[in-house]
Amino acid sequence: MSKKNSGTDADRAYRMRTKLIHGTFHSKCWDYNHHIIPPMSASAAYRLDSVHRGAQGFTEFAAEGMEENQPIYIYDRLQEPTRGLLEENLSSAEGGEMAVCFSTGMAAISAAVGILTGAGDEILAHHTLYGCTYSLFTNWLPRYNIKTSFCDLRNLEETAALINEHTRVVYLESPVNPTLDLIDLAALCRLVEKCNQDRVKERRIKVIVDNTFATPVCQRPLSLGADLVLHSLTKNIGGFGTDMGGVVIGARQYHEPLLMYRKDFGGVLSPRNAWPILVYGLPTLAARMANQQKSALHVARYLEKHPNVARVMYPGLESFPQHELARRQMVNYEGKFAPGSMLYFVLKGDLKEASEAAERCIDYLAGNAYSITLAVSLGQIRTLVEEPFSMTHSALPPEVKIAKGLEPGGIRLSIGLEDWHDITDDLERALAQT
Repeated sequence: MSKKNSGTDADRAYRMRTKLIHGTFHSKCWDYNHHIIPPMSASAAYRLDSVHRGAQGFTEFAAEGMEENQPIYIYDRLQEPTRGLLEENLSSAEGGEMAVCFSTGMAAISAAVGILTGAGDEILAHHTLYGCTYSLFTNWLPRYNIKTSFCDLRNLEETAALINEHTRVVYLESPVNPTLDLIDLAALCRLVEKCNQDRVKERRIKVIVDNTFATPVCQRPLSLGADLVLHSLTKNIGGFGTDMGGVVIGARQYHEPLLMYRKDFGGVLSPRNAWPILVYGLPTLAARMANQQKSALHVARYLEKHPNVARVMYPGLESFPQHELARRQMVNYEGKFAPGSMLYFVLKGDLKEASEAAERCIDYLAGNAYSITLAVSLGQIRTLVEEPFSMTHSALPPEVKIAKGLEPGGIRLSIGLEDWHDITDDLERALAQT
């Protein structure tokens, strides 16, 4: 193996933007000495030299110390090399010890909660969540006698009062989808650590953070005390809107249970979906986010001055209510402020007027705008718009949404790589309809 590929140079203190592009030259998952682009595996099962080797592979799968051994590939649902390479690089990006990929972001959320809770346990979650996460917590987990309580995790006194002997997980998004509210991750994790002092190891509370909105380029919750970090790889990390996926990242102790959960529940990321994220998505993440954030700030400042807009929520604005926390918590790998590429804004008027205005605005964009697309996803190279109240967060009861700041007149905007002048021009024409 050449010196460059031996791992020696790759271990030097290169910046993460460079590492995201070049990845890990020497990998136990796949030693691709001569490939510039990692290969893609395309086999559901693998040839075995002997019964002994097959038995050894099953014995070593998800066993302690498996990371130090050369993998024995048996069956795609257990382990395969393309996905393994992606997991190594995702773990590095978030500063974790391991990563396990799943078929979707929701499969990753289900797995993270699934390995940490059982019948009789409780989850304490922030009151505003992605609609499908809320549905999982309120419609499905109760069938297994797992209860979820909701509160404002920004209020540490309220949070502490709701933690009880059955609490096993504190779950949140930060920034919150879609309102962009922030939770002080370091302060919350200190509170949970204090609550854990009198608990036996097996009953300690774990903090799970969905970091999809921020991406590891803008925020790394593990460094602030979180136990597990989640991403929908379908969004910013994938970046191009072509492949679905999810990942759970954290300490090595969670590797075995996550692999076993994935094996038995079957929500595994296929190599065909892992490969584009590994080759195109993750390597371009830092460059995409750098440009998308610049455009997001221009668009946010434009919207803030528009006479038809009541308020704009974007961590990069000085008017953002939690701007100080954002500057402290949302930073890139060099420690510079990185407020992300997501915006949320509300049109003027009472609930009925604002709702009707938002519908006219978005419908105009859907039918006439070139640079903005009506779609429910986010984090793509294309700028996407949607109305969370009736679309992505429809699972939440209306009274809950309104009480938590998610109004019918609210619009979520995911900034892409188009010229920001074109984005604001399209918004100007659409807002004229309101």
